[in-house]
Amino acid sequence: MSRHPIVKWAQRSDKLYLTVELPDAKDVKLKLEPEGKFSFSATKDDIPYEADIELFDKVNVEESKYNFGIRSIVYVIKKAEQKWWSRLVKQEGKPPVFLKVDWDKWVEEDDENDAGRLDFDGMDFSKLNMGGDDFDEEELKDEEEGAKVKEAEEGGQAAEAKEAESSTSAAQEAKA
Repeated sequence: MSRHPIVKWAQRSDKLYLTVELPDAKDVKLKLEPEGKFSFSATKDDIPYEADIELFDKVNVEESKYNFGIRSIVYVIKKAEQKWWSRLVKQEGKPPVFLKVDWDKWVEEDDENDAGRLDFDGMDFSKLNMGGDDFDEEELKDEEEGAKVKEAEEGGQAAEAKEAESSTSAAQEAKA
């Protein structure tokens, strides 16, 4: 008897994402039919896995693509008509337990046009003073030169203090 792999799904108006989670799958067979029948079979550790899903509507087999990964098989299925489906499977009621929503790829119908774009609400970036036209190269060189001088002075003071400390130690040892 075969087992069912976990199948995650998400959709857009024009496509459907099916991800079959079966790490290290062997002998993978995928079949997609225009009327919306999707079949998957494979083995893992000599155990057969199968999934037969009757999708909600028709699909475009020629424009659909799949990719075999180490951990999963991803199938991007092109819908025959550009519209949102009310569910993944044709049958009404509770879907099979091995079907899960892929929240990583999920986008709400209302948010589809905004997906992948950032909205900055008309923000004016010119007022952020991000180093644009105000950059003065001469001022930067003067600051760097001043930092080097200060570092050299501090280094010199540290060397003088160390020299004084060692001569004091030597004098104390000579007395002892």
